[in-house]
Amino acid sequence: MQWPDQKCRCSWANPKNERYIRYHDRQWGVPVYQDQRLFELLILECFQAGLSWECVLNKQEAFVRAFEGFDPERVSTFGEEKITELMGNPGIIRNRRKIQAAVTNARVFREIQQEFHGFSRYLWGWTQGKILYEQGLTHSELSDEISADLKKRGMKFVGTTIVYSYLQAVGVIYSHEKGCFLEHQD
Repeated sequence: MQWPDQKCRCSWANPKNERYIRYHDRQWGVPVYQDQRLFELLILECFQAGLSWECVLNKQEAFVRAFEGFDPERVSTFGEEKITELMGNPGIIRNRRKIQAAVTNARVFREIQQEFHGFSRYLWGWTQGKILYEQGLTHSELSDEISADLKKRGMKFVGTTIVYSYLQAVGVIYSHEKGCFLEHQD
């Protein structure tokens, strides 16, 4: 594909969506260590289940406002009144099960933070802080293990494919495609 700036990108990047191009070029695969950003991306990946990432990305600002900056402490306290309010918010994906899962996942996220002195330590501990370089997969042994652990702890919408996508987004797994200007070179 010929890009206006002459850079080759991963096949999934939509050349007609500037936001998506910026996400591909500046965020996807860049290691994330801040817990609040890790929480935001986890919740957004959960909302993406069954939809496209582009759909979620286009609603990101509305999600940030609706979920109070993705502060896990605040989200963990959302009750039925807040869930009903979110169900009426046209700026986000209005799926009751996913909204409820966000609240549940915030509670589990906080428990993991306390147990491991940060969610980042928990997540990056699976690879001893190393970045894995993989292409063309939708799940792996690592995503299987993390998915199983998160489910055991009570999280929802964290199947192995969602977890794999999350690991790619936060840079634990670096997956820029062959020919992409960001492809990992040994």
